[in-house]
Amino acid sequence: MDKVEKGHSNTQLDLLHEETFTRTVFGFWLYLMTDCLLFGTLFCTYGVLYNQTAGGPSSNELFSLKLVFTETMILLLSSFSCGMALLAMLKFQKAKIIGWLMTTFVLGAAFLFLEITEFKDLIHDGHGPDRSAFLSSYFTLVGTHGLHVFFGLLWLTVMIWQVITFGVNIETFRRLVLFNMFWHLLDLVWIFIFTFVYLIGVN
Repeated sequence: MDKVEKGHSNTQLDLLHEETFTRTVFGFWLYLMTDCLLFGTLFCTYGVLYNQTAGGPSSNELFSLKLVFTETMILLLSSFSCGMALLAMLKFQKAKIIGWLMTTFVLGAAFLFLEITEFKDLIHDGHGPDRSAFLSSYFTLVGTHGLHVFFGLLWLTVMIWQVITFGVNIETFRRLVLFNMFWHLLDLVWIFIFTFVYLIGVN
């Protein structure tokens, strides 16, 4: 009788975890949709203000496609390593999970460093966000993405600590799934930035 009751209890617990997981993922999708609306608004603003240079330099005079292409490759690689961490978790390979997450962190930090360097160089040359409406919209759009990457790195740091401390369980798995969704969205947004802001901007 005890075994039956215990089995029944475990089944209820599994269903509870599954329901919680589903609700959490759905709620996080809603958050991601609000983020898409935010970036959509910033893209529209940039499109409207793109030619408002106030007599200053335009995008094809400022942007280095080589640097941005490097940033793009780094972010794409970080998205790959993030996905590999999730696959490793499905196989309960703790060491590989930590290794892939650390790889993702290093690549994300390298991307952010290059982005900050680009901003610093522009401001140093007198092309800061106060120079024109075009530059204001550019710094706001790209900077908002960079801010998301920064918070993603903080989240990733916590994730690495949790995997090291608690190992692979339903909680760490759910959190890594959510992080993957978030990180892949940043990757997708950057592809649009690379195309809409930089690639078209230098032509």
